[in-house]
Amino acid sequence: MIFINPKTDFAFKKIFGSEQSKDILISFLNALLYNAQPIIQDLEILNPYLAPRIRGVKDTYLDIKAKLNGGTTVIIEMQVLNLKGFEKRILYNAAKSYSIQLNINEGYTLLKPVIALTITDFEMFDNSPEMISRFILKEKDFLFDYPIYDIELVFVELPKFKKELSQLETLTDKWIYFLKSARSLQNVPEKMRVVPEIEKAFVIANEANLNREELDDLSHQEMFIHDQRNAIIKATEQATEQATQQGIKQGIEQGIKQGIEQGIEQGIEQGIKETQIEIAKRLLDVLDEESISQTTGLSLEEVHNLKLDN
Repeated sequence: MIFINPKTDFAFKKIFGSEQSKDILISFLNALLYNAQPIIQDLEILNPYLAPRIRGVKDTYLDIKAKLNGGTTVIIEMQVLNLKGFEKRILYNAAKSYSIQLNINEGYTLLKPVIALTITDFEMFDNSPEMISRFILKEKDFLFDYPIYDIELVFVELPKFKKELSQLETLTDKWIYFLKSARSLQNVPEKMRVVPEIEKAFVIANEANLNREELDDLSHQEMFIHDQRNAIIKATEQATEQATQQGIKQGIEQGIKQGIEQGIEQGIEQGIKETQIEIAKRLLDVLDEESISQTTGLSLEEVHNLKLDN
């Protein structure tokens, strides 16, 4: 068997975000949010589009949005590329999901908690070895909690998960292993098969169960991610080489070390910016301006100007 990569946007939504995946999503969220305890008994999968109530506020598209049986909203994103402004986007989406709950004249007591669960295919927090990190509002100096525990940011950094198949113990281990390794497997391991929801996720992820249109969509997404990664790597290498040469010349009088560091930093920033623009140009006929902005890290105004120039 060949399994699709759960880390791609298309596959992640298909496996966890459809109505037939309700039991899969419950098991997945219990594993990642509640240490595999059956806290979530039921949920409703919602439209992941967050429409703004105020004119001029940004629209938002999430991977998956669900309302738990207690009223808590969970917004879920799978992020493969570490794009500029990504951290701010997560906080913005969580705050907006919280703020748009109320209609006119409704009281603040009706607000329900929001959990933003973000799975990244890159490391975000170099100062922590933990794979799962949780952030809430706390007092700055004495670190006691804010009285209302309504917005929580949860991050799962896949590169920090090092366990092999034989080392899997908990439900959390098995779901993280599924995300990281399903694409490389040729059959469903017995250790994973004992969890009905994970076995069902493998069935949905089986390429044999996808139609031609779905396979084409998946292929285009994987090619796009691959091209973006290669473009960023190439731009970074070129910028580093150019910056090193410029930095050496500029830094002779002030010290070679300082010059190299400054030159590399400036060159990398310029190279990445040029790469973002080139990628955006290629996407103008494929995606809308909002999606291009989120994908490349360019502002909506920059994307709009590129479209006008084009």
